[in-house]
Amino acid sequence: MRDLVSVHITADLPIRARALPFADRVEIRFGNAFPVALLIDQAALERFGDAIQAGRSALDAASRRGQEE
Repeated sequence: MRDLVSVHITADLPIRARALPFADRVEIRFGNAFPVALLIDQAALERFGDAIQAGRSALDAASRRGQEE
């Protein structure tokens, strides 16, 4: 079984993004004291953005359904 790393991103968590053109990637750092870095290849950026948008849409829809009940 693979190990899983979880990063809980809150509204006050510092998030910094930096382009790494020499590696054709974007680096996104979370936190200050013990940062976690997420490296995303340029070819995967659109899929990554789509996944975040799909998750946000599903969460918004679930919230709306919860308010209607």
